[in-house]
Amino acid sequence: MTLPDVAWLHLAVRWFHLIAGIAWIGSSFYFVWQDDSLTPAPDDPDADRLGGQVWMVHGGGFYHVRKYKVAPARLPDHLHWFKWEAYATWLTGLAMITLVYWLGAASYLLPAGSPLAPWQGVVVGVAALVGSWLAYDRLCRSVLAKREGLLALAVVILLSTLAWGLGQLLTGRAMFLHVGAAMATIMVANVAMVIIPNQRRLVDALLNGRTPDPVWGQRGKQRSVHNTYFTLPVLFLMISNHYPITYSSRWNWLVLLAIALIGAAVRRVFVMRHTGAAKAWMLPAAAVAFALLASLATPSRPPNAEASPGATPFAPAAPFPLVQAIVGSRCAVCHAARPTMPGFEEPPQGVLLETADEIRQHAADIERMAVATDAMPLGNATGMTAEERIILGRWIADGAKP
Repeated sequence: MTLPDVAWLHLAVRWFHLIAGIAWIGSSFYFVWQDDSLTPAPDDPDADRLGGQVWMVHGGGFYHVRKYKVAPARLPDHLHWFKWEAYATWLTGLAMITLVYWLGAASYLLPAGSPLAPWQGVVVGVAALVGSWLAYDRLCRSVLAKREGLLALAVVILLSTLAWGLGQLLTGRAMFLHVGAAMATIMVANVAMVIIPNQRRLVDALLNGRTPDPVWGQRGKQRSVHNTYFTLPVLFLMISNHYPITYSSRWNWLVLLAIALIGAAVRRVFVMRHTGAAKAWMLPAAAVAFALLASLATPSRPPNAEASPGATPFAPAAPFPLVQAIVGSRCAVCHAARPTMPGFEEPPQGVLLETADEIRQHAADIERMAVATDAMPLGNATGMTAEERIILGRWIADGAKP
């Protein structure tokens, strides 16, 4: 493939993934709202079969939706199945993680000095997706299924263990994306392996004149509720690669867990608002929790601090030739018109760091990605030292002079 072909492929897959994800999450949010907004329908001819109704107005029209406790007396000629949104989102997400992390394992997946070969890193990634679903499904079929609070705690422990374990093997950025992909895999497997099959059982029972078992719908509803609480954490994890402040910390798995819990809590507030149970203080409390996390998780790396005990101090104003040499050897192998780092066919984000003007132009990016955090070089593949980061920080603090 030529360079433009690869770039267009990435664009097409990412765009399709975004479109499918909006459709899936949008329909999920809508149905949760609809379930929580149902009111009794005592005057309806099917009142004894109904779980409730909701009247809506949208786009200049009125809508009347009824939900059956189990199923109607007879099926209509046409039923719409909500499944392809989920399947398309997961398939395009799998394509993205394959293109970026698995085919680029040496650059994006594994940290510098990793004892794993690239193919072994890919095996770890695949195992994380498959193993997460198997473990989660086992929990949902255990005695915990009847104790939602304990089941939720078990799922949190499962995801925390996954994040910690992947953090020992993969780069922080790759760990965040793989935990997000594992959660997304659980969500789509809930649809494909539980929700849709149970709906088919309901339909088949009606078509064959049998009374449907209510437990089929109840199990599907449980998995659907789990999915809705996964959505905000997964959305964060899918965009986390843009925010190295979250994944570059040594405690990145705890940062991930904290943001995921805040996201799930915010989703809970939205769900409670449907029934009027939400309190005015809940969303501000989530904002305070996020601000507290930001203050605790933000690393402190003052430009004039020494890298480590016994490190040789440098002059307050680092000379630009030394800065340019560091950037040239540690950063420009990727951020060049023709990158020499394996796995890179174009400079990440289009950022070039080959000339003096380009380095000065991106001084703020260098400070954000390589001084304030250890996000770059990615996985520290080029071995930038703590002292070199201090030199860059002092040059930037002095005004990024040529």
